[in-house]
Amino acid sequence: MTAESPSGAPPAYRVFMAAGCYIQGPGCLDLVGEEAATLGRRVAVVGDAHVLGLVGARLARSLEAAGLAAAPFPFSGEPTRAAIEALTAQVRGHAPDVVLGAGGGRALDAAKGVARRLACPFISVPTIASTDAPASRGLVVYDDEHRPAVVEQLERNPEFVIVDTALIAAAPAHYLRAGIGDAVAKKFEAEACWAGHGLTKHRTRPLRSALLIADACYQLLRGHGAAAVRAVERGVVTDDLEYTVEAALLLSAMAFENGGLSVAHGMAAALGALPAARDAAHGFHVAYGTLVQLAVEERTDEAVDDLADFLREVGLPTRLADLGVADAGAAAQALAADCVAAPYAHHQPRPIDRAVIRAAIERVERRAIAVHNAAGARAAQAR
Repeated sequence: MTAESPSGAPPAYRVFMAAGCYIQGPGCLDLVGEEAATLGRRVAVVGDAHVLGLVGARLARSLEAAGLAAAPFPFSGEPTRAAIEALTAQVRGHAPDVVLGAGGGRALDAAKGVARRLACPFISVPTIASTDAPASRGLVVYDDEHRPAVVEQLERNPEFVIVDTALIAAAPAHYLRAGIGDAVAKKFEAEACWAGHGLTKHRTRPLRSALLIADACYQLLRGHGAAAVRAVERGVVTDDLEYTVEAALLLSAMAFENGGLSVAHGMAAALGALPAARDAAHGFHVAYGTLVQLAVEERTDEAVDDLADFLREVGLPTRLADLGVADAGAAAQALAADCVAAPYAHHQPRPIDRAVIRAAIERVERRAIAVHNAAGARAAQAR
């Protein structure tokens, strides 16, 4: 859904969209059948082979118990346009009423792409919490060089998002770290979009509720994120993990879709295009980008250091070296150019350009070096 006046200017009204129903907790995977039955009788289950091997039998039992005709459709590789079209052709033969996506980002994107092309309602069953995409309308389509090419949008958010936190706890902690990194930016980006008269993905100005949701997301992450990572490292479900998953999947999705993006995701796009940093997870890129956004906004050193301390505690990057970039000075110019090329990076209360972004990167790097040197000095004194 988009909204635009005949003149091309954003309309005076505002739009808020979110998942139809969000269910979270250990064991809730077994609710899939009864929820899917409210949408139709024939279900196409799309997931990668590993995930279908992990949860496919449980999904099949739940769907069968609800009297549904379900068929699995394994997907591997990148969700390129050609791959999604080929998968759609396979799924079309099942004549589904509902498409269910299970797994991580690429499998869910492929499943969303099929649901969009077949005009079917979509059920999202994430098995990791590495981004907020499972609860969003968006799906990333890749080009043949395995680079993100375009973001398509479902007409509606997923009808159901079913998050079994026992599965999240069993996954490598790296994924949850990435989810925290992706979500931690949303408070600052929503605030910048509001102050800078930016637009959301609905092409309207945000409602105030999006800022409140973004702030609640941030508070849950700060209060529980580090303990949640420790819980996943032990493979256990705790309240800290529940609160963090709620923030990283549900609140973060509502915040960015209805509140808007800014510099943090502009920097994430730039880092994703930088060869040295390309292999790092999206959430790791966003975490570093959030520090850059705080520097762009001329926040105090104390504010930048406070967020950096949290990122370090969680295990997220605070300098380009943490992302595999050996020469930060040389990379800063390219990163600044790519960042300002992202339209949402300009959702700021003041104009930004390459020089502003480059100066912010340099400041973040200086702060990281200062903290690193101070820690080294304390360690030396302790010896």
